[in-house]
Amino acid sequence: MVMDETTASAAPPASAASGTATGGATAPCRAAAWERRTQRPLLFLAVVFAVAYAVPIVDPDAAAWVLLACRWVEWAVWAAFAVDYSARLWLAQDRGKFFRTHVLDLLAVLLPLLSPLRLLRLVSTLVLVGQRARLSSQVRLTTYVAGSVVGLLVFGSLAVLSVERGAPGGNIRTLGDAVWWAFTTMTTVGYGDLAPTTGLGRLLAVGLMLSGIALLGVVTANIAAWFIAQFDKDDAEERRQTEEIRTLTEEVRALRAEVAALAAARPGPPVPAPATASTSAATPDDR
Repeated sequence: MVMDETTASAAPPASAASGTATGGATAPCRAAAWERRTQRPLLFLAVVFAVAYAVPIVDPDAAAWVLLACRWVEWAVWAAFAVDYSARLWLAQDRGKFFRTHVLDLLAVLLPLLSPLRLLRLVSTLVLVGQRARLSSQVRLTTYVAGSVVGLLVFGSLAVLSVERGAPGGNIRTLGDAVWWAFTTMTTVGYGDLAPTTGLGRLLAVGLMLSGIALLGVVTANIAAWFIAQFDKDDAEERRQTEEIRTLTEEVRALRAEVAALAAARPGPPVPAPATASTSAATPDDR
């Protein structure tokens, strides 16, 4: 009786144990649910940020209220991504691990606070959008790479145009020049007909070159993997057909052996007795 009471008092309540297990399993579910619910709204906000960033550059003579609205939209989108990072940190099961593995996200959130430059808001927003797109299970690698190429091309053009358009001695004056320069820089061709002259413009060029090399490497590896997968698929089909032919050959051999066994076991027709010498020597009269 004493043993039973001791055991009962030492055992934790079933509700408490189940509550602990449920609490441990709820954190990652809540984090995944947050990422799933905010994925599309954040991507939509990224598109809004792109428009707000492009309008003052493409049309610098726009009305003052338009320019001010675009600036407020940029800060609002950045704030939305900052809230998203804070929420994911709060919902993470292991916050220390999340903090260590998402240092780039933290830098992207804090970077615009250190300097009011629009270029920093652009870089931080691109980093945050890329990180969220990479977490999505619905975004395939090809879509991610294609989106990265287009994003770098567009935003690289806008950024270098905003920096170089008013620089003395600069030769990137129009959006077409900026797009051409960004394309040749990303592909590491570098015709040399257009080049940034400011320090910030050259820094953009370095970042665009490194990004272009990395993306080209990913694209090349993706194409090579596709060819290898096609060859493996053809080899698998050939192996399957060879195995089917081998199986059919064995079945035919087994059928032949069975037919031969049945033919040997079946009784044959009676064999006539051979004629004797006396019979063959009979005279015509006897016949």
